[in-house]
Amino acid sequence: MSANKQSEWGRVAEDGTVFVRTSEGERSVGQYPEGSPEEAMRFFTERYDALAFEVDLLEQRIKSGVLAPDEAVESVKTVRTQVVDAHAVGDLDSLVERLDGLGRVIDAQREQRKAERAVKIAESKVKKEEIVREAEKISEGNDWRNGANRLRELLDQWKALPRLDRSSDDTLWRRFSTARTGYTRRRKAHFSEQHEKRDAARVIKERLAKEAEAIADSTDWGPTAGRYRDLMREWKAAGPAPRDVDDALWKRFRGAQDTFFGARDAANAALDAEFAANAEAKEQLLIEAEALLPVTDLEAAKRAFRDLADRWDAAGKVPRDRMKDLEGRMRKVETAIRGVEDDQWRKSDPEKSARADDMISKLMRTITETEEQIATAREAGREKRVKELEATLASHQAFLDMAKKAAEEFSG
Repeated sequence: MSANKQSEWGRVAEDGTVFVRTSEGERSVGQYPEGSPEEAMRFFTERYDALAFEVDLLEQRIKSGVLAPDEAVESVKTVRTQVVDAHAVGDLDSLVERLDGLGRVIDAQREQRKAERAVKIAESKVKKEEIVREAEKISEGNDWRNGANRLRELLDQWKALPRLDRSSDDTLWRRFSTARTGYTRRRKAHFSEQHEKRDAARVIKERLAKEAEAIADSTDWGPTAGRYRDLMREWKAAGPAPRDVDDALWKRFRGAQDTFFGARDAANAALDAEFAANAEAKEQLLIEAEALLPVTDLEAAKRAFRDLADRWDAAGKVPRDRMKDLEGRMRKVETAIRGVEDDQWRKSDPEKSARADDMISKLMRTITETEEQIATAREAGREKRVKELEATLASHQAFLDMAKKAAEEFSG
């Protein structure tokens, strides 16, 4: 090289050595003996441009918050070392100054992140306390299906939350874990008990199904129907058996019932057809019986009804769906006749007649005494007393009239 190439930030010596100028003085950054001074200077300034680009990129990443503060510090340290010792020509001091300036940005970001973390920790504490309270509430309850699912959801929520300080986090975790453990133990005990109950119910229902099948062909309709009702009560009281056998046992039990009651219904239907003629006969008897009302001659009505009752019994059974109506109509006639008979007896009851006569005698004596008292009070000029006694006399007179009327009814 025949010339010394100069620039603002460096120079190329005649022997091809390239120097850079910094605030600490001039230092050699390398040689470029094969080319011209311009080429040498361009080679080392391009290195500087690459460094400047890396600094630009690092600035953008740090200011955007992409890098965590600790990671940013390490990156700045690495790039700063590269810049300080760079074999490049350019304003290296300005790059170092920019890198050092990033420290303030990182510190500010660190404080911001610290504040944000404090907020998140506070929120996390509130949320974890809510989780613990809900878990403890679930642990005290008996919602065995939804409770287990909800506790799993709460555990996932817990894992997603930031950790607190060690003491607070451990304390809350112990409460949460205790609630989950307590609930799980109670839940297992519950289902174990349910399993035992279902197994006991299975034994009972197997016995009931077997007995139901044994009497399915019985024709002793009344007692057997009653026994099926008892068996059904026992079945309901037994509770559920394991699901895989409960349905099968019920089909056996229900099938036996259907067999018996189907046969009973068929037999009753046959009897109903046979008894239809009896119902028609009783319809005719009812026409005669109802014609006795209203009763005008009690003794004749009683004789006629006794005859009808004998013919009614002789007519035999009627279909079940007709029984209530027919018997009700016949009973209504009987009740009406008995009512007339009771009424006549009440009117002719000797004991009641005697009591009525006694009452009349007493009232008449009382009235006489009251009249004498009125006369005495009037002679004495006690008008107020006279009015009181007259009111009493009127009351006694009214009772006397009622007693006489009752006596007339009894004597009639």
